[in-house]
Amino acid sequence: MVTFLIILLVVVCIALGLFVLVQNPKGGGLATGGANSNMFGVQRTGDVLEKGTWVLLALLVVFSMAITVASKNGGATTGSKIDEHINKTATPSVIGGGLQKQETAPAKTTGDSTKK
Repeated sequence: MVTFLIILLVVVCIALGLFVLVQNPKGGGLATGGANSNMFGVQRTGDVLEKGTWVLLALLVVFSMAITVASKNGGATTGSKIDEHINKTATPSVIGGGLQKQETAPAKTTGDSTKK
């Protein structure tokens, strides 16, 4: 399921990139060259590409959230070979052969320990 969603996400990303590259600049910012980009009836094509860009952007968000939800829910039930290999490896020992117990005797108190 997650693999299928990732494939769909990659397809949407490629399509979104192509939609953005095909669009004509709107004429704002550094792209102003003095000519109007909506000359000769390109407004309708621009609208279709702009709506397609918004739709692909919405699909990108939906697929990203779906992948996150599916991987969190299904990640614990199915283990990969890498996870199995990591779980089989032995844990390294601590340098020095492990922690040694240090037996310390409590400090001896002389006299009355209560405050007056």
